[in-house]
Amino acid sequence: MIGKSRTDDMGKKMKRVNCMACRHFYITWDSSFPKGRRAFQFKTSNQPSRDVFHSSGQPCLKFQAN
Repeated sequence: MIGKSRTDDMGKKMKRVNCMACRHFYITWDSSFPKGRRAFQFKTSNQPSRDVFHSSGQPCLKFQAN
């Protein structure tokens, strides 16, 4: 696959989750890691659903709409 990266392939397979519409999403006071996920108890600089996908290979299974 010339010209394609592994992240491009993952992005196509990943079901996009709107973290801001999830009840577990919160904004932190940590400027290095401004986004948090209460269900998994972590902070990140990315969208939490993206980090969940990259670590587990599955879309966020704990998404709950507000």
